[in-house]
Amino acid sequence: MTASWNPERPKVVSVSQSSKHNFSKDRVESVLLVEGLGVDGDAHSGTTVQHVYRKRFHPTEPNLRQVHLIQAELFEELEQDGFELHPGDLGENITTRGIDLLNLSEGTLLRLGPDAVVQVTGLRNPCRQIDRFQTGLLKAVLPRDSAGKVVRKTGVMGIVLAGGRVNVDDEILAEVPAGPKRQLKCV
Repeated sequence: MTASWNPERPKVVSVSQSSKHNFSKDRVESVLLVEGLGVDGDAHSGTTVQHVYRKRFHPTEPNLRQVHLIQAELFEELEQDGFELHPGDLGENITTRGIDLLNLSEGTLLRLGPDAVVQVTGLRNPCRQIDRFQTGLLKAVLPRDSAGKVVRKTGVMGIVLAGGRVNVDDEILAEVPAGPKRQLKCV
């Protein structure tokens, strides 16, 4: 089943990477996704967990956070609250437009450009470093819904099932897995 949430085709608006464990990533022309590893040359690339904090306690866990994707619409929403954000600022590798990443089912396949395939593993759970980047941002990206439940807005994480180069303006095709929707959880 294919799903998109915009009359225009969902697309990649920016790609970013960093070889260091910095909060933000540098925007680049394109990124190379490597099957089973993540973004070539990125600090979070690997088969086992690469997140600095998590690696200290669980170094052999599988890396479910090989690729970080955020929807550009979040930056526009936050701009109305006085924040100034650009692609790569929140550490994402791929900034998208026209696809509701936060409401995808766990296991959704995202086809990026002609070759790359990322399987969505879960939501990114932002840490307090986000407030060091811009004061008050953590609260803005973790609002509560009408039932009082926290809504995590800082994108999704995934693993690379098929490698390939991802460029700005590449189309995104989402293939939702069959069966009941599996709600995304933090990974």
